[in-house]
Amino acid sequence: NNMDNNELLAAATGAIWKCAFSAENVARFQELKCIELLVALLTNQPEEVLVNVVGALGELAKAQPNRAQIRKSGGIPHLVNLLTGTNQALLVNVTKAVGQCAEEPDNMLIIDRLDGVRLLWSLLKNQNPEVQASAAWAICPCIENAKDAGEMVRSFVGGLELIVSLLKSEDKEVLAAVCAAIANIAKDEENLAVITDHGVVPMLAKLTLTNDDKLRQHLAEAIARCCNWGNNRTAFGKERAVAPLVRYLKSKEENVHRSTARALFQLSKNPENCITMHEAGVVQPLLKMVGAPDEDLQESSAGCIGNIRRLALANER
Repeated sequence: NNMDNNELLAAATGAIWKCAFSAENVARFQELKCIELLVALLTNQPEEVLVNVVGALGELAKAQPNRAQIRKSGGIPHLVNLLTGTNQALLVNVTKAVGQCAEEPDNMLIIDRLDGVRLLWSLLKNQNPEVQASAAWAICPCIENAKDAGEMVRSFVGGLELIVSLLKSEDKEVLAAVCAAIANIAKDEENLAVITDHGVVPMLAKLTLTNDDKLRQHLAEAIARCCNWGNNRTAFGKERAVAPLVRYLKSKEENVHRSTARALFQLSKNPENCITMHEAGVVQPLLKMVGAPDEDLQESSAGCIGNIRRLALANER
């Protein structure tokens, strides 16, 4: 009885998906050659089975050997194919799975060849915030691992305008994911110029009042990267983004400290921003961070203090 089989398959794959949240179980599933079995279920299955199979592959793909195994088992074309569906739960899971697979440059070659990044980008238009966020997170490793990421992003007509417009979203997860994507996009100067024209600076500045640490981390990263074009550093100051960022240094999350120090270092290359952050009390928390074990955090903090100090010395003269 096919109906009974489907129910049993949905239950079994659902159990595998939920068990795969544990790293120990993932290692055991590897030994049991679970990837090959799951990839074989990516075609001709009802959606309730597919949701679980793809969910399980997304979890298993967090381990590097499994990402390669999904490719070797021929899973990537099937996953990319599922990006064109309409089932919302399936879209959330398949965007996650494609994003995890894209962490591997060899996988990324296949995803790119199959136009997978364009499909992910078009899912940013989906009305479901969970799908939008999951697609934006998946776009990040695609940009990091694509051969010519800048050119690839430019080839999507209206793509940059679309992603910047999502900074108006009310959903915190969408905002964090879009900021992370923008931080990656801004590595390419030409694309940074385009998103600047689309008003990325005032839109990022408007978000700085958030208390959400995940959003703060990726927002500060995006601000740091967007400083590298034209008058953006000055513009962030005029849009009042500097003082709120100083408050991020009180967060308990080191990831927030790291990206915030990076943003403050970039912004401190503008004298007016130096004055603003000094008045907001930036020096004390940064001095503490100069002694942090994280080298990246040390460097950014020291660089920012150095810029403030240079400005103070120049004014004394």
